[in-house]
This record gives sequence, structure tokens and C-alpha cells, in this order.
Amino acid sequence: MTVDLRSDTVTKPTQGMLEAMWSAKVGDDVFGEDESVNALEEKAAAMFGMEAAIFCPSGTMTNQIAIKCFTQPLDELIADQTAHVYRYEGGGIAFNSAVSTRLLNGYRGILTAEMIEPEINAENIHYPHTSLVVLENTVNKGGGSCYTLQQIAPIAELCKKYNLKLHLDGARIFNALAYTGDSAKDYGKYFDGISVCLSKGLGAPVGSVFLADKDTIKYARRLRKVFGGGMRQAGFLAAAASYALDRHVDRLKIDHAHAHTLADALANCGCVTNVVPVETNIVLFDTEQPAEQMLAKLESKGIKANSTDKHRIRFVTHLDIHPEQIEHVVKVLGEM
Repeated sequence: MTVDLRSDTVTKPTQGMLEAMWSAKVGDDVFGEDESVNALEEKAAAMFGMEAAIFCPSGTMTNQIAIKCFTQPLDELIADQTAHVYRYEGGGIAFNSAVSTRLLNGYRGILTAEMIEPEINAENIHYPHTSLVVLENTVNKGGGSCYTLQQIAPIAELCKKYNLKLHLDGARIFNALAYTGDSAKDYGKYFDGISVCLSKGLGAPVGSVFLADKDTIKYARRLRKVFGGGMRQAGFLAAAASYALDRHVDRLKIDHAHAHTLADALANCGCVTNVVPVETNIVLFDTEQPAEQMLAKLESKGIKANSTDKHRIRFVTHLDIHPEQIEHVVKVLGEM
């Protein structure tokens, strides 16, 4: 038995999703003529209470387009030091937008208005102009930690006070919603831009959407073209994403339950020194031995995982992980 816990990006399309892709109505999306892409963009925007959306190949592209939409060269954005936009997007903030980054130390990646306000630069030619705050929900490096709308509201108010834009890297936003019980439609009240990944927990093969007002999305289409993101008959991919939005959101709680089961097993594993509290579908844990040694032992039992530090390993549950696979991992951990 093989159990792939490396990431929720490894999922394969379900049979129903493949059928939806096969029957998709397509056209040239760069000309605005792909019916399936247009339908996905309208659906996603409506779900989050936003005016418009654009479909892109990846979450990195939607985040980088958003940053370029909301900043000018010599500006500065504020984010947590673990933020995906800073750590895992190839230095794109500096390269694509000529913007500097002010990094804060939130609790498991979660920032507060009180943390952010002192870091907003005064208008002074010696300082970069603070123009954007970026939040991540859920926080990947925080072990799937979540913001609630109650936590987001004061940050949004602070941004309005200082005339800053507020962007959400919502790579796993539906996992956060499944955990908090908040409404997706309420997010449009707080954010200027939202990036939603469709190829993680939702199980679509490719793609993310960037949500914002109509004028921002109009500019985002120009940026997508410049970044090489025009995909022509992209409706085959958009149809998979629409299928996922319709059918795979409610089941995310299953992934969360599986993550809790794994965390419980790890807490009783003698070679594990710490398990980060689980909220969603990511389990982070620390090991006595170097992580690479434990990963090799797990792989010998058919369990794939990734390390995030010398003694830290990450499990991620997802659509393609089934109860019998979780039982196998629990059994292996019990024997270690």
C-alpha cells in the first residue's frame, strides 16, 4: 500500500471530474470566448462576494498578479515571515513588482492589527511606501492554522485607516472555512483581492482564481498575458475546477478528521517529540532523529511525506487518502 502524504497537490481527478472535463464547452479564453472559464470565474466571484475573477495556471501567478495590481515600484508590503508569497514564490515580489517586504512574527503565521500598525511606514523619502498587507489562510508553515473573520475584521479596518490594500493568499481557504464555519461570501467585505487555489484540497488538476473588483481584474488580464498565463482553450481545466467547487468543498472535513487521527497516533509515537496542534489538513511534527532518517523508514512502509526542517516532518491529508490508508499509517507509527 502506498500512502502519499507529501501534499494535497498530488490528487488525481475523480471519474466525475474527468467526465466534466471531457464534456466542457471551450473557446479561446484570451479572447474571452471560453464558456467554461467564464462560468468558473463568475461562480468563484459570487461565492466570495467579489465583483470579478480571473483564472490562472497557479496560485503563485494569482498572488504575484495581485501584488503587482496593488503596489508600485519602491512600495513595501507587510506579511508574516512564513508567508508563501515571500518564501516559496521564487523571489517574485522583488522581481515582478520591485517591492520590498516587511516580515512580522505572527503566532503560527497569524497576524493581528496590533502587530501590523507599528510596521506601517510614515511618509518619508527614506522609507519605502507601505501599500499592501498580505494574509495567508490557512497558513502552510503554521501547520494549517486559520484566521477567522473575527480576526480579519480589525486588520481590514486598519488597512482602510491607512489606505492600504489587503490581499488574501487563500491557497487553502476552503479548509479554513470548513474549520471556522465562516461564510465565504463575507470575505468580499474585507479583502481587495483573494487568491483561491483549486488544485489542492479541492482536487482539481490545475489552476487558481484571483478575485477582485472589475477594474482590478481588467488590469490583471493584462498582467496574466505578460506573465505568459493565457491558456486558450482552458475550459477543460476550468470545468474540473467548477466540478470541484460544486462537489468537493463539504468533504474537506473528512481530511481534517484524518489529520486529527494521524496527530493522535504521532502523539503516542516514541520517536516523536512534538506535534503541532491540528486545525485543518496539515500535521507538523518533530522527531528525535533527523527527519530524513524517519522519512526513509516511512517510505520503506509505503508512506511518503516531506520534511520542513532538519527535525520536522509534514503530513498533508487530501481527497485521495482513504480510511484504510490512515489505518495503515497509524499501524506503522505504532510499530516505530
